[in-house]
Amino acid sequence: MPKSNLKYFFAGILSFAIWGFFSIPLRNLKEFPSEEILYYRIFTSLVFIWIAIFLFRRKYLKKDIAYLSSVTGKEKRTIALQVVGSTILLTSNWYTYIYAVNNVSLQSAAFAYMVCPLITAFGGFILLKEELSRLKLISLGIALFSIILLASGSFVEVAWSVVIATLYAFYLILQRKMQNLDKLNVLATQIGFAVLLMLPFYISKHESFPSDLWFWGNITVVAVVFTIIPLFLSLYALIGIPSSTLGIIIYVNPLIAFAVAIFYFDEHIDSHKLSAYLLLLVSVIVFNWGIIKDIFTFNRKNI
Repeated sequence: MPKSNLKYFFAGILSFAIWGFFSIPLRNLKEFPSEEILYYRIFTSLVFIWIAIFLFRRKYLKKDIAYLSSVTGKEKRTIALQVVGSTILLTSNWYTYIYAVNNVSLQSAAFAYMVCPLITAFGGFILLKEELSRLKLISLGIALFSIILLASGSFVEVAWSVVIATLYAFYLILQRKMQNLDKLNVLATQIGFAVLLMLPFYISKHESFPSDLWFWGNITVVAVVFTIIPLFLSLYALIGIPSSTLGIIIYVNPLIAFAVAIFYFDEHIDSHKLSAYLLLLVSVIVFNWGIIKDIFTFNRKNI
């Protein structure tokens, strides 16, 4: 890999490495209801993401406003529907992930992000008519078998994993269709819409405003360190490396998440689960074999 691209490569690794430790601040908030964590994650993220845009990315905001002014009414309606649909998927993904970490198991949340890229690829194959090679179809079959194997031991955990992964996978598929807008501006708009979406639930169920500094400290960490910063880094990484390479790097996230679950939180992993996880790892390697081979071939040529 050329030295000029190394900074983008490491930015990508760092973004997913950060997300791998996400369970720690969430577990710090375990005593709070999942919906309350979600509300304040969204509200706090909205403030910080718009501060970041106004301070560092105003030219991209102006560019997007100019683009939206130039498109037809039909195109505006399509974009609005995509934003609404992707917001519902993203918000649902955030809630199910928070709930799984604090009420199901850390492993179920980590497993979701092992499965997610494969579900994304399958969804792209079905909905976007993206081509899948025979090798990739075989890898999806292996992944399905690993999910069935894991479900035979713990159906609840697998159900949560598949729901989390599916929500995020279809969110990514919708994001692929929104090619002409800055991704961070789109995310800021989605978070703004999520606030409007959650506000009625928040008002109807809200009892008291949290005054605990421990709560607000962890919520701020979740919003800034585990939402805004890694999103900035992943977007920055895409400037200098292809999305296919970033698709390999994403597996840093669940690997760290599994390590945190087992070694930091002492979650038990039996031989049945280990077999299923290893089978899924084989599926991931088979699915990405072409990219892995290209990366190693490219690196050998440039040593």
